[in-house]
Amino acid sequence: MRIVLVGPPGAGKGTQAVRLAEKLAIPHISTGDLFRANISQQTELGKLAKSYMDAGNLVPDEVTIAMAKDRMEQADAQNGFLLDGFPRNVSQAEALDQLLQTEGITLDAVLDLEVPEDEVVKRIAGRRICRNDSSHVFHVSYNAPKKEGVCDVCGGELYQRDDDREETVRTRLEVYHTQTEPIIDYYKAQGLVVTISALGPVAEITERALEALKREKAEQ
Repeated sequence: MRIVLVGPPGAGKGTQAVRLAEKLAIPHISTGDLFRANISQQTELGKLAKSYMDAGNLVPDEVTIAMAKDRMEQADAQNGFLLDGFPRNVSQAEALDQLLQTEGITLDAVLDLEVPEDEVVKRIAGRRICRNDSSHVFHVSYNAPKKEGVCDVCGGELYQRDDDREETVRTRLEVYHTQTEPIIDYYKAQGLVVTISALGPVAEITERALEALKREKAEQ
C-alpha cells in the first residue's frame, strides 16, 4: 500500500507510522529521517538542505520533494511506502501527485489521525524529559515519575522542553491548521482520506487504522 499519514502535532504519528509500516511490510519514510540521512551522508541534496538550515531558513519544497523522490525510488519502496511528514502543504501534495503520475503509480489512502486540540496540548505540554538522557521521557498525567522532577531511571533532573510549552504547542497547532490541514481537503476531493480517532491505547489505534485501511482498499 502507498499511504500518506497526517495529523496534528501530538497525534502519535511517529509511533503509528513505525507500527503500521511494520504490519504492512512497507518502509516508513519520514521527512526527519530523510533530512538526517542526506545530511549525514553528505549527499548533494543534504548539503543543499544544510545550507538553508544553517542560515536559519526553511528548506524549499523542491529540495524536500527531491529527497522524497530519491527515497521512493529505492528497491524496498517498490511495493509501497508510508509517508510521514510529507507532503506538509498543498503545493507539496500537488508535486507528489505529479511525481507519482510520472511513475505510473497512485496513492491508496491518506490516513488522518484525529485528536481534539485540548488533548494535543495536554499530551505535549505534559511531557518531561531527562537532562541526562533524552530517551527517558515521562508525562505528568500518563506516565508520572515516582518523584516529581526526578527521572526514575537515572535520577536526573526532568525538564519541559521549550517546544513543549503550552503557548508553543498552540503556535505549532496554528501552523498545522494553516499549512498542513488544507491537504486533507485536497485529498478528500480525490476520495482518499480515511479518518480515525487517535485516542486510546497505542495498539488499539494501530488496529483501528489497519481495519480502516483494509476497508478503503476493498472499496477501491
